[in-house]
Order: sequence, then structure tokens, then C-alpha cells
Amino acid sequence: MGRLFRWFSRPLLALQDSEKAHSRSLLLLRLASSNPLFRGMLRLIYKPKKQLQTSCFGLQFSHPFGLAAGMDKRAEALRGWESVGLAFAEIGGVTMLEQEGNPKPRMFRHGRDRALVNRMGFNNPGSEKIVQRLHKAGSQSIPIWANLGKSKRTPLDEAKDDYATSLTRLWPFIDLFVINVSSPNTPGLRELQHGDHLKGILTECQQANRLCSEQNNASEKPLLIKVAPDLTTEELNSILDMAMSCGIDGIVATNTTLQRPNEIHKVYNEQGGCSGVPLRQQSTEMIRHIYAYTNGTLPIVGVGGIMNADDAYEKITAGATLIQAYAGFVFEGPGLTKAIVHGLHKRMKASGFSSISEAIGSANK
Repeated sequence: MGRLFRWFSRPLLALQDSEKAHSRSLLLLRLASSNPLFRGMLRLIYKPKKQLQTSCFGLQFSHPFGLAAGMDKRAEALRGWESVGLAFAEIGGVTMLEQEGNPKPRMFRHGRDRALVNRMGFNNPGSEKIVQRLHKAGSQSIPIWANLGKSKRTPLDEAKDDYATSLTRLWPFIDLFVINVSSPNTPGLRELQHGDHLKGILTECQQANRLCSEQNNASEKPLLIKVAPDLTTEELNSILDMAMSCGIDGIVATNTTLQRPNEIHKVYNEQGGCSGVPLRQQSTEMIRHIYAYTNGTLPIVGVGGIMNADDAYEKITAGATLIQAYAGFVFEGPGLTKAIVHGLHKRMKASGFSSISEAIGSANK
């Protein structure tokens, strides 16, 4: 099915506006997965036949591959992600306030490089409306994560309340929260990765998490931080020190980058974050550094440029426990999940590993 997508669907999508193509693909998945018969057909075609059971953050995953934030911002196709074989899905970014995001056009594709540049700006209906959609969707068969961002209208010194409010609203429906302080498309947001701003956000979110758990007589939800690939080593180490001192559960590495592979193609002259193949090595090197700096004690979710099983295995052996893709689905289609999981299974056997946990960080040892 991956080859069929590359031959037929990808050229058709390339003729469309990037954001419109994204919306249409999401609509098709939502409609198909809303019908039990079609859901069964999707599972038959796309669900991996191999199991790579993985445990992390107190959650169980059938394999380590999931959906990155940005693909399903509004929680529109929750049933669809399990139907195409993913082990978990991250919705959002979700902000406290509803917002339209940046002016269009704001998403651009470079097909030959398999790269995306976007400046979406956290366009989403706000956490109150997302809660309504999650309530209507009901329980899901895979863990659902939520990526939390800051509303554009919220001043930086009030950011902690913005994040904590969204967390509190979404808490009953979400299995894990990712605190996104690294998107390049909201003015000033990346300043929140540092110092008192970050400490205040983490502290406020932890307090909200603790209060929700007490009110619901349930365990606290895992909290992760998503970091930018453009940090200096000193900046990254400072964030890691704070995350560990605050008891944060893990790191998502990485968000999109402001760097460009060249300035020749018009797509790379657009403002915004770049993802896809140009980000692959940069994110892998950051994963490798995080794993070494924390001695493998802080779980890492690897994302950035995963287009095939080799890319996925590279992230895992560098130190990632779980992996995610966004641009990979744009350029490789829904068959990506099966290709990656089956490919990981083959590579593990060839390396003599009996479980994913044995492969994590093995390239560093």
C-alpha cells in the first residue's frame, strides 16, 4: 500500500494546497473510521502483524510508533489512528483560548526533499471545545496524548496559567500531556524553555495534575516537555537539569527547526519550522545527547524525519523509547506504520535483541 500511495496518491496531493490536502486526508480518515465495517478494512490493510510490546510512562503500547502532534490538531480522527495501526496518538497543539493561527498560506511542501515548512501558529478551537469532542468520541483503544501550547493572546508571565487551565480541562480524557514550549510559530514561545518561565509552567502543571488526580481518585498523568532542536548544548542541559529536578516524566525531541538545508528552493525561504528529512540527523543527535547526559534515566520520545524503519531504528538505538511521525505520513501515507513496525522487528532480530528495551540507546554503548 505504501508503493501505491507513492505512485498515485502522493502526486495528486502534491497538486493541492498543503493545508487543504491535509484537511481532506484527515476528513477521509475520520469518515472511514466512523463506520465499523470500514474500520475493520483499515485494520486489515494497515495494522502491523508483528507485536513489539513496549512499556513507558506507566502505559502499555503494542509497539513504539505513534502519531506526532500537528496532524490531528482538533481531535477529529481519534478512531482512525488506531485503525491504521498506530500505538498512540498525540492531538493538538491545544491552547486555552480558541485561535485561528497565522494567516494563510502557512504550510508548504518540498516533495523531492520530503520536507515541510509550516507556520500554523497553534490554530485550534481551544481546550473547552476539544473537551466536547473528546467526550463525544468516548474511550479509545490506544493511549491519547495532548500537546499543550500557549495562547497567542496570553502574556508570557501568565503562560503557566494558560497551560495549567488546558491541562485541567483535558485531564479526564487524556493519558499523557506534552508541554510544548518550543514551537517557533508563536511569538516569544521559545523563551519559555528557559529559567523561571519554564520552572513556573512545570510547577503549575504539576500542581494541576496532582489536584485532578486527587479529585478523580486516580493516578497522576505523565508530563513531558517538547524541546526545540535549535538549542545550544548549554541550553539543553539546563532544561534537562530542571526537568529532572522537577520530576518531569520525559522529553520529546524534537520540535521543528528554524534551520534550512539550503536557501535555493522557495519553500525554504518561507518563515516557520522545518520538519521531515532535513530534521532527521539534527533530532537524532539531540536524542543521543539527552540519553548520554541523563544516563538513560529520562525517557525520550524521538520525532523528526522518520520516513522508514531505518530512520525509526536509528532514533531508538540513539536513545528513544518511543517514536513519532508527522511528515512521514504526509509523504509515505498510512502504510508507514506497518512498514516501520515490521522493519523494526527484522532489525531487532538481526541485532540479537529480544525486546525494544534492549535496543534503546544501544548505539551509545
